[in-house]
Amino acid sequence: MIFKRLLVALALSNLFITGCATVKLSENGQKVRVLGPTEISTCKKLGQSNVSMTSKALGIARPIDTLTKELALIARNSAANMGGDTIVPLTVINDGKQSFVVYKCVSPEG
Repeated sequence: MIFKRLLVALALSNLFITGCATVKLSENGQKVRVLGPTEISTCKKLGQSNVSMTSKALGIARPIDTLTKELALIARNSAANMGGDTIVPLTVINDGKQSFVVYKCVSPEG
């Protein structure tokens, strides 16, 4: 009986940690690309987006790939709100926080 409860608790914890993404990409955010710093030479810099989310669930560190994807989704939504179409990571993830530079690459002069 205790073993079954432990298995259920572990399964629920795993589901919570890995499959509980609540970040949704907006319609405009879908149009924003994530590029590297060498790919934006003809783009116009619009500003910076500092995004964050919880890096732990139930006291356990969330998987870095999940954090990476979710922070990029938040940054893409933010960039779309700024009129940007491209983001480039500026910093590495630190305690669930990351900064991105927002660019306008399609018709940057306008």
